[in-house]
Amino acid sequence: MLQENNRISARFASLAENKERALVCYVVAGYPDFKATVEIIDALVAGGADIIEIGIPFSDPIADGPTIQRASQAALDSGITPAKALQVARQVRKKHPSLPLLVMTYSNIFVKPGWDDFISRCKEAGVDGFILPDMPVEEASDYLAKAAQSGMATVFLASPNTPEERLEKIAQNSSGFMYLVSVYGITGARRTFEDYTKDAVQRAKRAAGGRIPVGVGFGISKPEHARFMVNAGADAIIVGSAIIDRISSARNKKVMLKELKAFSASLKKACVCAANRA
Repeated sequence: MLQENNRISARFASLAENKERALVCYVVAGYPDFKATVEIIDALVAGGADIIEIGIPFSDPIADGPTIQRASQAALDSGITPAKALQVARQVRKKHPSLPLLVMTYSNIFVKPGWDDFISRCKEAGVDGFILPDMPVEEASDYLAKAAQSGMATVFLASPNTPEERLEKIAQNSSGFMYLVSVYGITGARRTFEDYTKDAVQRAKRAAGGRIPVGVGFGISKPEHARFMVNAGADAIIVGSAIIDRISSARNKKVMLKELKAFSASLKKACVCAANRA
């Protein structure tokens, strides 16, 4: 069971008191390099990010679209390892004591050193929980038990076509928040969203029953997307590929950090404004 003083739960509780919605930002550890990853997180937090996902690159990222796949491969090619990714978390934790930090990666990263070992290393590094896209809730009993022993959040993913019974099981076993994939397919920025996304958010909220927040990700790249999701009922928006796109296309680091701070601020402002009108 997730501890009440876990930073993720504490952040959502604080935001709820202020009638705000959370902005969750994803970065790839080691992209474009180790030092820049920490600076990127600083910029996103300065802009208004409430929660940070640190992606640990994996060689077969089945849930990730081409943008994140390319960034992950570049990080791997430069020598990033799970241990070095956790060093990013340690540095961020020192600078941001109350910032919720999630590790987003794949199960093999845990299996190789052993679940107990890697979870304890994450805990020591200041991580608050995990997002494992390849971990089905039906096979997660050992993972759930080991994470609970360390007070770590287990964020499971649901999709727009997840059946009601399974959606409820995902909600029951998620802690921190439940991650709703907004569209069919893999990650990547999109121009618009369909009506089925709004319906999926509302279904997820019913399954969560107020017990746990619902975060929505995949494809969110503009403030209007954030407003759409919040208006549909999302408690958090999750942005990844749009951040990586800005990192990849920036002329230099100074410009990149300035643009990321401004982008984060625009998304957070959209979340606040939409929540206030809800």
